[in-house]
Amino acid sequence: MSNKNKNLGGLVYSTDDTFSFESEDKNEQLALPNQQQNLKVFLDRKNRAGKSVSVVNGFVGSDEDIKELGSKIKKLCGVGGTVKDGEVLIQGNFRDKILAFLIKENYKAKKE
Repeated sequence: MSNKNKNLGGLVYSTDDTFSFESEDKNEQLALPNQQQNLKVFLDRKNRAGKSVSVVNGFVGSDEDIKELGSKIKKLCGVGGTVKDGEVLIQGNFRDKILAFLIKENYKAKKE
């Protein structure tokens, strides 16, 4: 089955010309306020050829919000990175700098 048909809830075909399928399932998550976010900052080296990557995970919110946070962190550290699977990945070991930034922005964050 193709990916585009998975969210139809079992609907395969309709003979009604005026039918329009509306998904009851909304993928949009409401962003929690900064004080309620439980973020974890840790260092990861797995499957990265020995290179260190600082990871921020636990963010609850929309994709746009986490991309904006990732952009701010990348600019702060002056390095590259990405947002993937709800995590912000920053090249290098910048855990302390990221943690200080998140606490300054009123996020609940801890280093692991």
